[in-house]
Amino acid sequence: MLVAALAAAGLAGCSAAGQTQAEGAGQNGGIGGDKPAANPGDVPLTTGASRASGGVVAAGGPGTPYNYGPTVMLDGDRARTWWCSQSPAAPPPGDDILYGESASLDGPFTGPGGTTPPAVLSGDPGHFDGAHTCDPSVIRVDGTYYLYYTGAAGDHALGNSIGVATSRDGRTWTRANDGNAIVGPAEDVHRDNLYGAGQPAAVYLDGWFYLMFTDTTGRGAGWNGAGQFVLRAKDPTFRTGVEALEDNGFAPVPGTAAPRTRSVVDAFSVDLMWVDALNAFAIAHETDGGTTITFFDRDFATRPYRAVVIPGTWREGPGLVRRPDGHAPVSMADPCGRVPVDVVRATVIGEAGAPTDLRRFGLDLTGVSGCANQAQALATLNGFAMPSPVRTMDFVVDGRLVRIDRRSVAEKLATRVLDQRIVALGQVPVAARLASGAAAVQAPSYGFGLILDDGRLWPVASADIVAMNGSAVTSITDAQWRDHPPGPPL
Repeated sequence: MLVAALAAAGLAGCSAAGQTQAEGAGQNGGIGGDKPAANPGDVPLTTGASRASGGVVAAGGPGTPYNYGPTVMLDGDRARTWWCSQSPAAPPPGDDILYGESASLDGPFTGPGGTTPPAVLSGDPGHFDGAHTCDPSVIRVDGTYYLYYTGAAGDHALGNSIGVATSRDGRTWTRANDGNAIVGPAEDVHRDNLYGAGQPAAVYLDGWFYLMFTDTTGRGAGWNGAGQFVLRAKDPTFRTGVEALEDNGFAPVPGTAAPRTRSVVDAFSVDLMWVDALNAFAIAHETDGGTTITFFDRDFATRPYRAVVIPGTWREGPGLVRRPDGHAPVSMADPCGRVPVDVVRATVIGEAGAPTDLRRFGLDLTGVSGCANQAQALATLNGFAMPSPVRTMDFVVDGRLVRIDRRSVAEKLATRVLDQRIVALGQVPVAARLASGAAAVQAPSYGFGLILDDGRLWPVASADIVAMNGSAVTSITDAQWRDHPPGPPL
């Protein structure tokens, strides 16, 4: 059990102890490194609808002594979470990543069909993660789930590294990069804290995979190793085209081992998401009063808003509730003016000093101008539909406007159908039209797709949508599917 690794010099565990995390974060969650970010947020954000779960929302079965480090995804009609624990049913002995799902953020999160949450990733003997896998961060891009995680080969002074695994369903995982770590300790400086690199948080934005993580050996970390560094690449394994956040912004580097000079938050066990309605990153880190949410612009150059705090007890955390791409959820009641921000975090210390008892806490950011201009409205309203000017429906998908003839189809595809058209979208050109009876295809490995009037193949989730549109289905090969110019999934 390695939960106290960051509190004790020389241990190579997968998570921070609550005491050390609080010391690293400080009273106000200060910005780490030698050079603080410019313009600490001058714009205040109002908040409302403070909330907390009535009890524990996720836990392992018998013999799982602790539960912490969650990542939480709103995925269709369910919430899904992966977290760190120890399952006696999953060899070898050590930290495992468990999986649970629920119809509500207040749980209970269980395995599929109400079963005990299973271990979905465990140690791989003989490799960098031979003894421990922990601290998951899961995103989904183009139908593939990516799980970034901390791995350790053993218990003492071996140092942690970061790996990535992929899946088509979020439950069965295959290690990528030939099972090798994608980020290791930079070893820029020597500190007593030998934890190394771990606790990743991943976001997908504008074609880039962003990865924020702890590295106690990074030059920009605090005196006790606390600090959060950021890399980005268009390659999810970070083998090519890597850029590192430095004092003057992102810059190309030879690889993930480049010196770590800029820390964005002086803390351990931190999570990250992109908030479309604010055009800003949000970083969640624990401070004395609860979880502090600190905001940064796209380049991590300025902090455009004042930090807010989600109050309540904590011992280890937090996992932000996010959409599959790592973006903030959108309010169904007020998508342009309100942003729900929820976290799941361990709240007590259990057996052998281990953090456990995952509970949910949250609030809404209010008075937001999420649809103030065309670009921001397209980002904020992704997945929403609304009336078009010509008695059809317009559906926002991947920054584009798709015109749909049948309202019933739009209602099936959309997260929500708005009663009125958003003013900022008035001049957005229609990228494609889904006409009633449009051609549909089915391929063995890809499922169903519709051919829109732009000639592109737009994948859909099920045959129900095809039937509702009155489309005849033609069976094609996987190769023929790939030959079609692709549109984004509807």
